[in-house]
Amino acid sequence: MHVLVVGATGGSGRAAVTELTARGHTVTALSRHASALTGPGVRGIDGDATDAATVDPLVAGHDAVVVTLGISEDPVRVRLRGPARTVADVRSRGTRTVVAAMTRHGVRRLVVQTSYGVGATRPLLPVSTRVVFALLLAPQIADTQTQARIVHASGLDWVEVQPVNLVDTDLPGPAFASVTGDRRGMTVSRAQVGRFLADAVQDDAHVGRTVSLSHDPAAAPVPHGAR
Repeated sequence: MHVLVVGATGGSGRAAVTELTARGHTVTALSRHASALTGPGVRGIDGDATDAATVDPLVAGHDAVVVTLGISEDPVRVRLRGPARTVADVRSRGTRTVVAAMTRHGVRRLVVQTSYGVGATRPLLPVSTRVVFALLLAPQIADTQTQARIVHASGLDWVEVQPVNLVDTDLPGPAFASVTGDRRGMTVSRAQVGRFLADAVQDDAHVGRTVSLSHDPAAAPVPHGAR
């Protein structure tokens, strides 16, 4: 398959690119610094995901699009002064641009990473996390909620992926995936998320569903070379 990954140099985006190419897919990677991504099966494109003139021609000819947009800057600074290197509504604006291009070019499969605690999973957050959302991340969560509404109203074959707190640690096993908001803990590795994003590109099991991802401490490690 030919897959466009939007937001490809963030942690989850890089993990998705790595997993997709390992499975033999060809990837076009879009972000402000995606030309730094090199390797077999990867074409890195520097560009703005909110710019229709950039996104539209890239979407054409692909079989699926993965969106992992976000703001990687210090959250305290972002809350007090706004982001310095991207627009504050990058998630919703970029996703809206992608959806418009996919609709125009007849590309059906859309996989979008949002966040656990958006939409139906909001009441399931631990109290401490709700406080962080309210005090520190409120504008970003509001934008993510708008992003999710755009995805659900897109008319595409969408999958919304809601990881809990992301970590770089290489946690064993696949992520625990739930369509009811159940979780095994409040962490999940970016590598685990990348594997699930690739799964969602390839199969129809979760089309039209919102899937929560968390690490299951009881999970067995993924065998070497298994996908």
